[in-house]
Amino acid sequence: MTDTDLSPGWDAIDAALAPLYPEIEPLHYGTLLKWSLGGDDPLDGVSVYRREDHWHFVTYGMSELYAKESEDPDVSGWGFEFTFRLARAADEDEPPMWALNFLQNLARYVFTTGNVFEPGHHINLNGPIAVDRPATLIRAATFADDPELGVLSTPHGTVRFLQIVGITLDEYAAVELWDATRLLSVLSAYLPNLVTDLSRPSLTDDAQVAAAIEEGVRRDGSSTGGIFTDVVAWRHEGDVTVVRLGANAAPRIARLVAARVSHGRGLLVQSAASAVGFRAADAFRAQENDGVLEVFLSPGEAAEFARIAQPKAGRYQLGRLVVEIEKSFIRTPEGEVVEEIG
Repeated sequence: MTDTDLSPGWDAIDAALAPLYPEIEPLHYGTLLKWSLGGDDPLDGVSVYRREDHWHFVTYGMSELYAKESEDPDVSGWGFEFTFRLARAADEDEPPMWALNFLQNLARYVFTTGNVFEPGHHINLNGPIAVDRPATLIRAATFADDPELGVLSTPHGTVRFLQIVGITLDEYAAVELWDATRLLSVLSAYLPNLVTDLSRPSLTDDAQVAAAIEEGVRRDGSSTGGIFTDVVAWRHEGDVTVVRLGANAAPRIARLVAARVSHGRGLLVQSAASAVGFRAADAFRAQENDGVLEVFLSPGEAAEFARIAQPKAGRYQLGRLVVEIEKSFIRTPEGEVVEEIG
């Protein structure tokens, strides 16, 4: 596809795909104006392979395709290329354009923030994965090694083929309470090659999956060490500590605290203006550390916190800890309130 003297990284990706797709020419979607020249799209291209039941997308541009520019000699660029497997209808001859835009958006996030994705990471998409499929339950994603490609050695360092896996919000909640990699090991029996299917139901409705999640949370606890939320604040009222949360996030935060503390772990909850760290201990105490409130809870107190933190505005007391929950407002990108919680 390219001149190996000019693009050894690109050709290394092509070479890795050749055994999987021998003598198959993919559909390729190139970028007209490259990011390095001031364009909006970080990916130089996306190849799409047609499989019997799905489309297999592979990106070019997260790694160093042309020359070694990063300082780490062992890793090429950001260290990965995205892959994405999307269920294909029998009469579908071309992949949907939203999927290409989705990959560019994820790449743009990495390029602009410097935050990289790794296996086990997960994101809430804050809406359907495809805007033209508003009824789909796929509204979050997690990441895993591509089951057929893995990790590649190139002249510029290693490149991981990092597959994006679309999941439902119920499955996303299970990821937070448990662990993404462990959950995918359960879901893989129902999702061959971890294909994203916009028409499928939530697998947490399956009794065997639900039982595996419940047992995993009990056995392993939560691997989520920190979350960002719109509202978290704190203050002292005499010998009482007040923690303020939004109604939309409060139950989720409290469940995570209980899952973490029960296994001797902590959870850092941050907003743009404040932070509260919940820690495991024998009994409640609270202290400030460099502007961060640290709340120490026993497993029993953490379980009670999860019980009282409901999505309803009010003050809920747990000994010398008061959980103050305020109403949450769900807004459109234009700022219009579309839902009130609490």
